[in-house]
Amino acid sequence: MATGRTHRPATRSRGIPEATVARLPLYLRALTALSERSVPTVSSEELAAAAGVNSAKLRKDFSYLGSYGTRGVGYDVEYLVYQISRELGLTQDWPVVIVGIGNLGAALANYGGFASRGFRVAALIDADPAMAGKPVAGIPVQHTDDLEKIIQDNGVSIGVIATPAGAAQQVCDRLVAAGVTSILNFAPTVLSVPDGVDVRKVDLSIELQILAFHEQRKAGEEAAGEAAATAAVPAAAATRERPTDQGPDGDVPAVMPA
Repeated sequence: MATGRTHRPATRSRGIPEATVARLPLYLRALTALSERSVPTVSSEELAAAAGVNSAKLRKDFSYLGSYGTRGVGYDVEYLVYQISRELGLTQDWPVVIVGIGNLGAALANYGGFASRGFRVAALIDADPAMAGKPVAGIPVQHTDDLEKIIQDNGVSIGVIATPAGAAQQVCDRLVAAGVTSILNFAPTVLSVPDGVDVRKVDLSIELQILAFHEQRKAGEEAAGEAAATAAVPAAAATRERPTDQGPDGDVPAVMPA
């Protein structure tokens, strides 16, 4: 079986834009759900809606893969699952190490989606000597002293950092020096890496702050709408109650007084 050490996906060499690469997992997730329901084909509009993207953008993305679908029929679900999985490098075995087995690291270790998506947790690593040997998700935790040997023995090219911020850069440096070329960073800090090393950062606090911004904006828009509605009520009443220059019989006189 091929490993992450002997083969890397060819998306860059084929000129697939990074924005398209970032959307491929969204398509794959939607297609996998369709496949599990035994849906044979799907239109670009249906798949785009399931993935949360524009259908024109989806068709453009798939054109980079050489997949254009069939007019009046749509896309073959199983073939697209295979095609995107192959493009993302998920048709092979990718050994992964997780460094930092606190609450987050343990949750990642217990995540069942790794294996079904082509990733194998090869090792769990932590700096706490008390953690050494303890099984998490059926895998014994190993000490950071053995990090380099673990990476070399397992042919690891993908590392996950789930340590506190203060330890993340040092762990990153050791991973890179040992041969890791792709890092998923959950630590709340920005990592410095040399050219040729890819880093993807997952910061839950930033995502929550972005959601808070949208919630605040929605609340402001609602408050502005309510204020406008409230102001409109007395204005309408004043219009109804405004006196007019009327004659003795209640009619507006033909000649206004000077």
